[in-house]
Amino acid sequence: MEHISIKTPFIKLEALLKFSALTSSGGEAKTVIGDGLVGVNGETCLQRGKKIYPGDIVSFCGSELLVEKEQNKQR
Repeated sequence: MEHISIKTPFIKLEALLKFSALTSSGGEAKTVIGDGLVGVNGETCLQRGKKIYPGDIVSFCGSELLVEKEQNKQR
């Protein structure tokens, strides 16, 4: 399982697939989501704009992503 850190409170599913390089473009992400090939927390997701929060697990093509909140680094 790969860990993906985000700075924002959430990331949209389509953007997460592109950001994590599981898809090469937003268009490809839209297609694979629409085709029912992406899972969120164990369930198929057809909403490309679905908000993904820290703690959510996204699966696609044999890969799993665990979304985490980026920790602030103190000096």
